[in-house]
Amino acid sequence: MVRYRILFMAALCSVSSLWAQENVQGITQCGTPTGQPAFPVKEFTELPDPKPFPAEDWKGVKGTLAAWGTTDVRYAKHEVPVRVQKGTTAVLHGWKGEKVHTQAVVWTGVPVQDLQLEVTPFRNGNYTFPAGAVQAHFERYVMTDQLNLDGKGGCGHRPDHSLYDSLLVADAIDHLLPSMELPAQTTEPVWVSCFIPVDAPAGTYAGKLKVKDGEKVLKELQLSVVVNKRMLPAPHDWAFHLDLWQNPYAVARYYQVPVWSEEHLDAMQPIMQRLADAGQKAITVSIQHKPWEGQTEDYFESMVTWIKKLNGQWAFDYQVFDRWVEFMMRLGIDEQISCFSMVPWGMNFQYFDQRTNQMQTVHCEPGSFEYDEMWTAMLRSFAKHLKERGWFSRCVIAMDERPKDVMLKVLDIIRSADPGFKVSLAGNYYPELSDALYDYCITIGQHFPEEVKAKRDAEGKVSTLYTCCTEPWPNTFTFSDPAEAAWIGFFVAKQKVDGYLRWAYNSWPLEPLLDSRFRSWAAGDTYLVYPGDRTSIRFERLLEGIQNWEKIQLLKEEFAAAGKKKELKQIEDMLQAFDLQAIPNVPAETMVNKAEQLLNKF
Repeated sequence: MVRYRILFMAALCSVSSLWAQENVQGITQCGTPTGQPAFPVKEFTELPDPKPFPAEDWKGVKGTLAAWGTTDVRYAKHEVPVRVQKGTTAVLHGWKGEKVHTQAVVWTGVPVQDLQLEVTPFRNGNYTFPAGAVQAHFERYVMTDQLNLDGKGGCGHRPDHSLYDSLLVADAIDHLLPSMELPAQTTEPVWVSCFIPVDAPAGTYAGKLKVKDGEKVLKELQLSVVVNKRMLPAPHDWAFHLDLWQNPYAVARYYQVPVWSEEHLDAMQPIMQRLADAGQKAITVSIQHKPWEGQTEDYFESMVTWIKKLNGQWAFDYQVFDRWVEFMMRLGIDEQISCFSMVPWGMNFQYFDQRTNQMQTVHCEPGSFEYDEMWTAMLRSFAKHLKERGWFSRCVIAMDERPKDVMLKVLDIIRSADPGFKVSLAGNYYPELSDALYDYCITIGQHFPEEVKAKRDAEGKVSTLYTCCTEPWPNTFTFSDPAEAAWIGFFVAKQKVDGYLRWAYNSWPLEPLLDSRFRSWAAGDTYLVYPGDRTSIRFERLLEGIQNWEKIQLLKEEFAAAGKKKELKQIEDMLQAFDLQAIPNVPAETMVNKAEQLLNKF
């Protein structure tokens, strides 16, 4: 770890002296600090822009300008923005209980010493949005790269960043930055979000975004929020099955706190609360050491301690498991406990051996005596513990991208241990597995046969789609078009499935606030949110798509009950445009914007 960080920092070109001169000493794998200078949380300096500085484009910019832009663009830090509105008024549409957003852009030909943002109250008649309902935050720039050189995806190891195009892009939304210095010939995007109160009367609410240099107002931008009479349920009650896998070990390493300490839980609380507020359904649990063979910067340890006693019998300790599950449930993520994995990628299983007083590792495969004996003992103990805690019905024994023949063997072992266990798989669609799997998540390019999906629905099973590094689009890389994240929600609605899975909510690379690239996979593949509980353009647009999925289900239910066949057909016709083969020939933003215009008319 020490050597890697030193090499990593040396490889970054022109890194600010604050970072280049650090006396790096490292931290232990368990996240306990050992003298390493702290990673930045509240304040940090962005990496230099590696692209040429188009100074000639700035000749006509004499002062500081501001305008409404579009959330479909990542505005470059040192380019004069092109896609901005000529007028000073933007209009947002939303339901009560919905979070909506827009983007403003500030660019300047002269230095701004103390750039600040002020949001005025939003009013309609006697009703005023509560303080904090509308917020404006500066966006921060992070280093990214691109798809593989063949343009067909983002999978594979990337040890040499020089082979890929390095680019500074706006992505993190920084609620911790109250003001900033803006150098001449620089662009700064601003993310403006509005949570529409559930008790707000329908109508149009008006307010302003003031762009200031200290106390001096540089520009006033008008914003109207049109509130629909309809209401979204609270996120905890959304039907959309969101499953973004969490990595608590990344938080311990980054914040340099002991794993599972109170300091660790405190650091995770706002980050995981943000996930709960997006309607997350599942808790990611590792019940074996390195279920993904340590592929992330911070690998997953087992939350269950496996013990082989002196007499050769197995025993299990669930203290960490309980602590993590209780913590997440308190935040409202309480529908599913996804436990990985009976089939880790390396098929290596770690346990504490009382006879040798050491940790041991055994390599074995499903069907072998060692494997079957070990997992039968564990599952029977686990079932007993889960039932005592009242969690058995929420638990799923989860596997990730495992072949059919292996899954069939594992299913036999699970049934023999306790036939009541639920099982999940994120991977390819196999007809032979559909009846046995409670939670079946298949790649976004596949589909459940209509009769299979109908049967799963009738049995109360969960059927979802996922993207990973494979898909060039739609995706949530830091260089992906922002609308692609919102596009996913509409496609999930078109396919009539229950939700979406992404393998990494916060598996941060070494310095996630500075550089989203990783030694494997395209930049941003490993995380959607940033340290300091910073959200991102990608996460907010994904939330936008989820809310649209919810609205589509509610509208279809309403129209079906009222016999409104015309409106139902409009929704179905709208969804047909969401075709995987259409991107990138038809930009995701074109499809999303047209679809949202239709939804806003109802």
